[in-house]
Amino acid sequence: MTSLHPSAARENLLQSQPIGRRRSDPLPRLLVQLLARAGAPATVDRATSRPWASALFEGRRHVVRLLLGGPDSAARAARFADGLGSVEWALSGQFVADISLDNQGCDEGGQWLDLSILTIEDW
Repeated sequence: MTSLHPSAARENLLQSQPIGRRRSDPLPRLLVQLLARAGAPATVDRATSRPWASALFEGRRHVVRLLLGGPDSAARAARFADGLGSVEWALSGQFVADISLDNQGCDEGGQWLDLSILTIEDW
């Protein structure tokens, strides 16, 4: 993401790095942990992340689709979903405020899971 910083030098007005106290996107670290929880074979079909803010908090909203393959994919999908809201995710400087399984299904490749995740900066 490109950010505009009002006090940046003119030649460096557009930056692609975090500015000030803002942290980098936690999505890559979160994806690694989601895949570990899902077990192998699992892949990320798609993942998006966008800034989110309320009156008191800043963070990011993530939407992820995981694909779980293999003959035991249905059982692994059920284990993945079980207790998902109480999992402690290790995200330095951030925490998962909300995670939900929005949709799930199966196709010829196995099970797919659609997740929505809200991460908040931990000040």
